[in-house]
Amino acid sequence: MKFMKKQTLWLLSVLLITASACTSKTEKEEKPPLVAVEDFFKNSDKTGWQISPDGEYISYRSSHKGHMNVFVRKISDTVGSPVTFDSVRNISQYQWKGSRILYLQDVGGDENFQLFSVSIDGKDQKALTPFPKVRTQILNDLRYVPGKEKEVMIQMNKRDPRFFDPYSINIETGEMKELYKNDKNFDSWYTDHNGVIRLASKTDGVNITLFHRATEADPFDSLLTTSYKEAFAPNFFTFDNKNIYVTSNIGRDKTAVVEYDLAAKKEVREIYKNDEYDVDGLSYSPKRKVLEAAFYTSWKGEQHFIDKEAEADYNKMKEKFKGYEINIYGNNNDEDKFIVWTGNDKMPAKFYFYDKKTGETKYLATSRPWLKEEDMATMKPIEYKSRDGLTIHGYLTLPKGVDAKDLPVIVNPHGGPWARDQWGFNNEVQFLANRGYAVLQMNFRGSTGYGKDFWLKGSREWGRKMQDDITDGVNWLIKEGIADKKRVAIYGGSYGGYATLAGVTFTPDVYACAVDYVGVSNMFTFMNTIPPYWEPFKKQMYELVGDPVKDSAMLAEVSPALHVGNIKAPLFIAQGANDPRVNKAESDQVVDALKKRGVEVEYMVKNDEGHGFANENNRIDFYKAMEKFFDKHLSGKPAEPKKQ
Repeated sequence: MKFMKKQTLWLLSVLLITASACTSKTEKEEKPPLVAVEDFFKNSDKTGWQISPDGEYISYRSSHKGHMNVFVRKISDTVGSPVTFDSVRNISQYQWKGSRILYLQDVGGDENFQLFSVSIDGKDQKALTPFPKVRTQILNDLRYVPGKEKEVMIQMNKRDPRFFDPYSINIETGEMKELYKNDKNFDSWYTDHNGVIRLASKTDGVNITLFHRATEADPFDSLLTTSYKEAFAPNFFTFDNKNIYVTSNIGRDKTAVVEYDLAAKKEVREIYKNDEYDVDGLSYSPKRKVLEAAFYTSWKGEQHFIDKEAEADYNKMKEKFKGYEINIYGNNNDEDKFIVWTGNDKMPAKFYFYDKKTGETKYLATSRPWLKEEDMATMKPIEYKSRDGLTIHGYLTLPKGVDAKDLPVIVNPHGGPWARDQWGFNNEVQFLANRGYAVLQMNFRGSTGYGKDFWLKGSREWGRKMQDDITDGVNWLIKEGIADKKRVAIYGGSYGGYATLAGVTFTPDVYACAVDYVGVSNMFTFMNTIPPYWEPFKKQMYELVGDPVKDSAMLAEVSPALHVGNIKAPLFIAQGANDPRVNKAESDQVVDALKKRGVEVEYMVKNDEGHGFANENNRIDFYKAMEKFFDKHLSGKPAEPKKQ
């Protein structure tokens, strides 16, 4: 089973809390023990499980030399050995290729990933793309393409930092071959099932044109042009390589999965649509050559099955692991050996090996075995109305064992902003709930997953209506009697960091204190320091956020750094020195201005980090500092240790 990833730019259920339900007390529960900060944020024990293509080996990520490295063992064994030995930074991206392991690693969080290859005994490590300030991505691992057993297809911005060019590379020797002379500066590539580049795209910043060629020898011809408001995202080719499966919202509000005829240049079949949510994509079986399921997110992850065999496997596991969400993935080429992930809002993940031939499952590991499910808090889907009548969906996590009345609250807006929060285990949320805080997350306008109209309502609304949606959530909690209005804080990262700064700047009386994590502060300096490979999409950003010239007055109005005189709540800022997305200067200018005014501000900078803290010691430092900060300024009553 191959589950396609969601598109980056572009779960309601019986569990939704009604207003009346929110005012009631939680079921009488015992307060959980105080769980150590380290237990929430240290590296997972074993996670990221995969199976080798031949089905003989199993791999996972675990701590070695203080950082997450890749381990390999035979499926029949119980103990694995490390095959990577990074002592500086966690390895987060890896995969199998034949009998070797491929992994991507950057330097200090700069996101300029280099590709490495290593044998499954940990020997013969190769730095395949050892190019400084160049970002490498795997375009196609060619896993199912005969004759390409030692090759993968990659893309790099080596020629021009703004554009990615396609290459094939030998994973043993590093020998590289340019696959297309990109003199037209195409910015993305799509291959068919034979590993041939058949589609390419190019943007003028606002409109995206997709180009097609029938064979590798043919020139590219334009297929269609869409505006940034329209989604047309190729998933993969049909199994005869003639047409493509696409997630598209052309002519509709919610994205649906459709089949598109490349020769006729038109949509010919709707595979699946959902009336309430965007459909994210399709999964398929490379061996059986069938579509398996479409997937989308309501208040939680959902699947609509197309294939009976895949549905039967899923239902078998669902029955076996009642009370948990499941995902079947990570198969071998013969598709008879799988990894089963299980989890929910109170359990991060348990992994099992599934032998399809025998129907047996075997426990592999729990990612954080030191956390007890019974000590974690319940994350409940909620909804409320914005001041202009929009329905805003979100999640409310109440501290366990206390009445839902007059609680200290942490408001936690998500990053992106063209993303969304979803239900499931969240170590930050559980950490805060364990300290006695209610946590409110919301999918404000501009969030993805709820259709084109809801997403576009966030255009040019940073610090304005998007921020109002957050404030309206706070007011809803206060009105329902859940929040103590004098003890509301806001914390977020990236765009959530911007929303944090905007919250204490533009609504200074709402929040008692705030924590900004790698957040944007100045719309002008932010636009000038984006990574070069975002450059082709800058005009789109101008449309969605604001043009620094045409909309200068508006952008100045919504830049917290230009209004620090309004800030009176204590503020804690954390920043990675090597952040390529939100430059360190975004944090520096706020800190400097507040210090000049004599306003209390704490500042943590990690010199070996980028956009977020990946290293265990840095994460733990950050959350320990956050704990002390909230305890000091929010007067939250932490949970009392359980009596032994």
